[in-house]
Amino acid sequence: MLEFLKSGGPLIYPLVLCSLIAATIAVERVFALRRSRVLPAEILQVVGAVRPGRDLSLALEVCRANPGVFSDVVRAGLEHAEEPWEVLRDSIQDVGRQKAAVLERHLVWLQTIAQAAPLLGLLGTVFGMIRMFSSISLAGLGDPQALSGGISEAMITTAIGLAVGIPTLVAHNLLASKSETLLNEIEHHATELAAKLRRGRQGSEGLIAGGPWEGASGSVSRGVSGTVPGTVPGAVPGSASGGAPGSGPAGVTE
Repeated sequence: MLEFLKSGGPLIYPLVLCSLIAATIAVERVFALRRSRVLPAEILQVVGAVRPGRDLSLALEVCRANPGVFSDVVRAGLEHAEEPWEVLRDSIQDVGRQKAAVLERHLVWLQTIAQAAPLLGLLGTVFGMIRMFSSISLAGLGDPQALSGGISEAMITTAIGLAVGIPTLVAHNLLASKSETLLNEIEHHATELAAKLRRGRQGSEGLIAGGPWEGASGSVSRGVSGTVPGTVPGAVPGSASGGAPGSGPAGVTE
């Protein structure tokens, strides 16, 4: 096997290096993008248990104890739960954009290797053809070993380049799809959390703005505005409490 690789010329070494890097990144991403790791059950329970008006300190503690992409997004929403809706929404979106790069980390290297490896193989093919024609120019067509050496180098580098590039491309597409799926799930749960927190704010604001005070104060204002000027609310005009025209203070007759 080693002799086979050596016969491929100098470009075999960068191709072998690319294959090792691609394999390392693919294995690391497979473990990093496990659903149980990205979306831990504890944080999913926090999102499901959040209710408007409840104390969020315990939920924040759970998020701090389980750091991660999803946990940081949820924690950003909980920490800004008392802020205006625009601030809450923007904080979740900002943290989500930052953490999306964590899920997609190193995938660009897989894409680069998948594109570069076949090109390196093609370059090795060109070098092999150059070597073959150089041998022909020196020894003529009567030396079959010189011809076979150049052709062997050309074919081996092409084969190795494709053997590295094709699996790397497949791994990149599968991992990118997995990352996109996890991002969509995080977005769904973050939207659910934001909606719960917004309902809680609207409910508390509605309690203050439309609570029992408003009906009482409204009825009082309506009662006052509906009285006859110069009379005590609820008194009959012309009575002793209201005072008759030309009389003195209320309750005192001339």
